[in-house]
Amino acid sequence: MSLLANLNPEQLAAVTLPNQSALILAGAGSGKTRVLTTRIAWLIQTGNVGPAGVLAVTFTNKAAKEMLTRISAMLPISTRGMWVGTFHGLCNRLLRAHYRDAGLPLLFQILDSADQLSLVKRVLKSMNVDENRFPPKQAQYFINANKEEGRRAGAAEAYDEFSRRYAEIYAAYDEQCQREGVVDFAELLLRSFELLSKNEILREHCQGRFRHVLVDEFQDTNRLQYRWLKLLTGPGSVIFAVGDDDQSIYAFRGANVGNMADFERDFHVENVIRLEQNYRSHGNILDAANALISNNRKRLGKNLWTAAGHGEPLRIYEAQTDGYEAHWLAEEVEALHRDGLARREIGVLYRSNAQSRILEHALFSAGIPYRVYGGLRFFERMEVKHALAYLRLIASSEDDSAFLRVVNFPVRGIGARSLEALQEKAKAGNTSLYNAVAQLAGKAGNSLGAFVAMIATLRKEAEGLPLPEIVEHMLARSGLLAHFQAEKDGADRLENLQELVNAAALFVQEQDEQQDLAAFLAHAALEAGEHQAGEGADALQLMTVHSAKGLEFQAVFVTGLEEGLFPHEQSRNENDGLEEERRLMYVAITRARARLYRSFAQNRMLHGQTRYNVASRFLDEIPAGLVKWLTPRVSGQPLARPVLASARDAAIPRSLPRATQLGWRIGQNVVHAKFGQGVIVDAEGQGPDARVQINFGRQGMKWLALEYAKLSAA
Repeated sequence: MSLLANLNPEQLAAVTLPNQSALILAGAGSGKTRVLTTRIAWLIQTGNVGPAGVLAVTFTNKAAKEMLTRISAMLPISTRGMWVGTFHGLCNRLLRAHYRDAGLPLLFQILDSADQLSLVKRVLKSMNVDENRFPPKQAQYFINANKEEGRRAGAAEAYDEFSRRYAEIYAAYDEQCQREGVVDFAELLLRSFELLSKNEILREHCQGRFRHVLVDEFQDTNRLQYRWLKLLTGPGSVIFAVGDDDQSIYAFRGANVGNMADFERDFHVENVIRLEQNYRSHGNILDAANALISNNRKRLGKNLWTAAGHGEPLRIYEAQTDGYEAHWLAEEVEALHRDGLARREIGVLYRSNAQSRILEHALFSAGIPYRVYGGLRFFERMEVKHALAYLRLIASSEDDSAFLRVVNFPVRGIGARSLEALQEKAKAGNTSLYNAVAQLAGKAGNSLGAFVAMIATLRKEAEGLPLPEIVEHMLARSGLLAHFQAEKDGADRLENLQELVNAAALFVQEQDEQQDLAAFLAHAALEAGEHQAGEGADALQLMTVHSAKGLEFQAVFVTGLEEGLFPHEQSRNENDGLEEERRLMYVAITRARARLYRSFAQNRMLHGQTRYNVASRFLDEIPAGLVKWLTPRVSGQPLARPVLASARDAAIPRSLPRATQLGWRIGQNVVHAKFGQGVIVDAEGQGPDARVQINFGRQGMKWLALEYAKLSAA
């Protein structure tokens, strides 16, 4: 069969382009991998280039392997001579071949992120740097960010005391790496770039060899990666860049969507081909995505379409609280499953990792198997486990595992030798580590004594406090909040810690008895230890929108569509922040093949308190004709925000006996002759005194006596 069989006209044009640099704007689900691999096979088959003259860059090892597999299936050739891989993989290959010129030992080792952080900590210790003022992770970020901009320590921006000190740390770190013969991931690219910049003979050799350079996910390249690509291409080389500026969502990792416009200018690109036919989603989903992304001004422009028909409208659900939202989602997922849809074909997406907690709770309660894709379940996350360890110590000083986990986190200068001495004392006295601290003297005794005193103070201050306040107080006094606030990438961890306060508040609301700290810790252990489905099981897929890129599902739920959450409140303070949030929503929408749900809550728990929300602007940016509301509307508008809310609103909805005696339940939609449509949000009293609180949208919140209300079901 011909290589070019079954390509659509735009795909065919891209594959058979003449030897000129080209930009392929490949929309979601438009077959870009097929175009890339077929382009390589076509170039080789037609004699434009030999296998050794191809260099193809991808962003994951998995994508590189898939590309090589597909090429091997198309042509009877060996792919061993081809350079196909990630930026880091290709730079490693270049440095291995020219290690002497790069100033590296033959067997140089590569540090992963954890190894790099460990080395940074050793450097800080050797420099007598206070880790509380200069956190190791912040130093690591400073080093990597400068390397990714192509700057060595001497050229790093140093405009105040902190940046100057970080530049000194960067210089000392580089010296230590050189002594040990190791390189980190950012160094692979920077060292390779410097090698090509300074070695004219090698640079000309590479430019002569790699006549065709192909780049996948071009919108995700950073500045240094783009400069590296430019060095590799000479007068006789061409770049075939495939990407989608509408799916550029990794600015926080250094991705520069502006590289696409720079590429057009720098390489005098005459051929910009748009792959707009989508083979994944139904028409209504694509029309919604097109309408949404058209609000971005900084884009190259394209319009997705499909031959698969319009399909179903997009569904929108407005919940009274985040608890109701999670409960509704669990019920809807099970309804889809009963209708024959495998759970693995359903994706649940959220903007922030912390949002998974309320969803996991609802799924756990409903017995629905799920997996958190590309991440850990809420109670397994490092920062949450640290917080729980502090709470465990407050509850019991006998908990040695909890003691060891947090005794030096955040860092308090308590070393391994001090802990070994403490463990020996505890073993000799047959007591806990906590109690054995009193037997230690000297510096170790002082440091450990200060930690024990802090725990004792926390325990005393917790007496009489409500459970959510105990958690909140511990987070502040333990130093956990301050530690993660100081980290450049600590925002997600802070949100998870704040969500732990919500978990405590919800636990109190749901428990009629045993609302103390010990009961909450037992509950957390149970939710952490059970229920995540095993590999290969038919399970619901939970993930952040960032993790969902590249995936697709038959049905997709996008949750938490509220201003400040999605779009995230941080986007207001960043250049291009709102446009990147919109691109993120575009990615979320285009994950769905047949059915798309979007949901939001009128109020949501934050820091253990109820926060009243405004619906996301991204709901309004999709034409009304494409959507179907699953909740009551007033004059065609969503329900107005409630003025009041009961504390129990955040709980998972449950029927109350005093309300159900007359056939009503919290969360039920009702109609009143005078006030119109509404939702029951609370109930109190019994018998003839029973009454319900109803949110009538624009008519406000009303308490009505059930005996005289004359309600009817909506």
